[in-house]
Amino acid sequence: MTEHSTRAVVIGGGYAGALAANHLRQRDDVDITLVNTRRSFVERIRLHQLASGTGSATVDYATLLGDGIELVVDGAIHIDAAARRVTLASGTSLDYDYLIYAVGSTGAALTVPGAAEFAYPIADLEHAERLRDELDELHPSAPLCVVGAGPTGIEAAAEFAEQGRSVTLVCGGVLGPYLSGPGRRSVARQLARLRVTVLDGPDATVTGVRKDAVVLADGRELPSALTVWAAGFGVPDLAARSGLSTDAMGRLLTDETLTSVDSPRIVAAGDAAAPSGQPLRMSCQAAVPLGAQAANTVLSRIAGSEPAVLSQAFVGQCVSLGRKGGTIQLARFDDTAVPIHVGGRAAALIKEAVCKGTVSVLAKEARKPGSYFWLKGGNRADRAAATSNAVS
Repeated sequence: MTEHSTRAVVIGGGYAGALAANHLRQRDDVDITLVNTRRSFVERIRLHQLASGTGSATVDYATLLGDGIELVVDGAIHIDAAARRVTLASGTSLDYDYLIYAVGSTGAALTVPGAAEFAYPIADLEHAERLRDELDELHPSAPLCVVGAGPTGIEAAAEFAEQGRSVTLVCGGVLGPYLSGPGRRSVARQLARLRVTVLDGPDATVTGVRKDAVVLADGRELPSALTVWAAGFGVPDLAARSGLSTDAMGRLLTDETLTSVDSPRIVAAGDAAAPSGQPLRMSCQAAVPLGAQAANTVLSRIAGSEPAVLSQAFVGQCVSLGRKGGTIQLARFDDTAVPIHVGGRAAALIKEAVCKGTVSVLAKEARKPGSYFWLKGGNRADRAAATSNAVS
C-alpha cells in the first residue's frame, strides 16, 4: 500500500464481487481486498450439475482475479460504517476507504415443518456437494421430490430425471412464474419427455416434509426418498446485524448509484442490493453488471466526480433442462417476459454458452480492467426520481 492509495474492500467473491474487484483495477492507486468464505469461485448456475454428477461448479480464483487483488479467505461478521472497518470471523479486521457489499444470496429459510431436518437445499456449494453424496448412495429407482418451480427447481428436476431418476416437481403454484405462456409450455413439454411429474396449482404447496414423504396442502402424501428444497432465496443478514438500512428481506438499501442510504463509503452490488428499495431479479445476469456499476461508483467518488445512476437492461432467462434441452425465455429490457422463446437442443447450447461466457467475462476483466460492458436501459428513471425526492 502506498501513502496515497485508496483502500477498497469487497465483501463477497461471487459474480458481482469478482467483477467489481477486477473493475476497480482501472486505477493503479487502489488497494483491493476481496473477502470470501471459500478459496474457489462458485458457479452457482451450475450447482444442479454438481449435485447430479454431470459437471463441476468451481473455478480457481487465480484464473479470475487480476494481479494485485488480495484474496482473504474469511467471513465478514460486522461492518462499522462510522469507523470504516470490517470485522472478520477469524477475529481480525480490515479498514477501508470504500466498501463494496456483494455478499450475494443463499437459500430461503426452511420454515416448513420437517424441512430443516429432512430436506436438502441446493442454493450453495456445500448444499450441492451434500446432495450429490446422498444421491450417490440412493438407488436410481428411489422417488425424488423437488420443491420449488423457479429456475433452480426446474433445472434440478430435469438434471436428475435425465439421469434416469424418478422425479416429482412440486411447484407451490405455477410452473416457472416468470415465464410467458409459450415459454412455460416449452418447459412443461421437455419435463414431460424426461418423465418428470409436475404438480402445480394452489394445492401443490408443501406443508410438511418427512424422511420418506412430502405432505401437500390438500393432504396428499408423496413418497420421497430424498427431498430437494429449491423454493426461494434469502440473503445474509450482515447488513442488518451491522445496523445498516435494509429492505424486508435484508438486502442493503441504496440509492440509484448503488450507494448505501447510510454511508457514502458503502456501495452494494448483486443479489444483496436493493436500489431504491426495488431490487433487480436475483441472477448472474443482474449481478455482473451491478458489480461493474458499483465499482464505477467507487471510482467516480475517488476521482471527485458524480457517480452515474443505475442503468441495466435484461434480455431474458435461460433454463437448462438436462444436458440436451432447455428454454430461453426472451424479455423486455425491464425484465418482463414476451411470448417468444427458444426451446430444445438450441436452447441447451445457448445456455451452455452463457455459462461459459459468464466466467470468460470475469477472466477478461481480470486481464483488461474496464473491458466489460453491459446492455443499458431497463427504465429505472422513475425509481431514481423517487429516491431523489426521498433524500431531499
